[in-house]
Amino acid sequence: MAKQQPLQFTLDRGSPVPLYFQLSQQLEAAIEQGGLAPGSLLGNEIELAARLGLSRPTVRQAIQSLVDKGLLVRRRGVGTQVVHSQVKRPLELSSLYDDLETAGQKPATRVLRNTVEPATARVAAALGVAEGADVVYIERLRLAHGEPMAHLRNHLPVGLLDLGGDVLEATGLYRLMRSAGITLHSARQTVGARAATAEEGERLAEPTGAPLLTMERTTFDDTGRAVEFGSHLYRASRYAFDFQLLVRP
Repeated sequence: MAKQQPLQFTLDRGSPVPLYFQLSQQLEAAIEQGGLAPGSLLGNEIELAARLGLSRPTVRQAIQSLVDKGLLVRRRGVGTQVVHSQVKRPLELSSLYDDLETAGQKPATRVLRNTVEPATARVAAALGVAEGADVVYIERLRLAHGEPMAHLRNHLPVGLLDLGGDVLEATGLYRLMRSAGITLHSARQTVGARAATAEEGERLAEPTGAPLLTMERTTFDDTGRAVEFGSHLYRASRYAFDFQLLVRP
């Protein structure tokens, strides 16, 4: 059974920042930094409000903001429980598997398809092959703590990697490339968003119409060869891209 976690917060009542927001930010930080592990139980609203000297509506509003973000869930007969932290992926040439593992999210993979098929015009243009030429197509569901995080579709040149057996379930695609001696150098990437279809929502455990992040990426090795074209869907409630922006001199 999940344990109720002792929580310590410092609230500045003289600050113009609303108390509920201060509380929600500190709760979110505790989740992101591992102080509140997945499955941890929070005290009920009445106890938490009394201990912090806050009104119950203030505490309820703070908790609801994290429920809306997908970090907490209210379970009947159990109480408010930590689901998991949102994965914040740096915008760099890394794999989702590595990012989840780095974030302590226990990644797992379910392979939906692993086959060879003719390249569409779009895939052919990305990989630099003739339209209709054979390409490897892999489709996977990436999970963290047993919960779906992303639907991954990748096309690769034939002969690039040995993807037989269970290798795709055991590790990430980029690790397999590196193990095969492929040096990843750069990528072109486009990030967007759209609403989930009924099929996508069912696959990713989201309601139809829920926001999904989209990403398309063409990855190149150090010789300039295109080694992968990926088209991925991420749950916006569980996943975010993290940017660092610099002023151009």
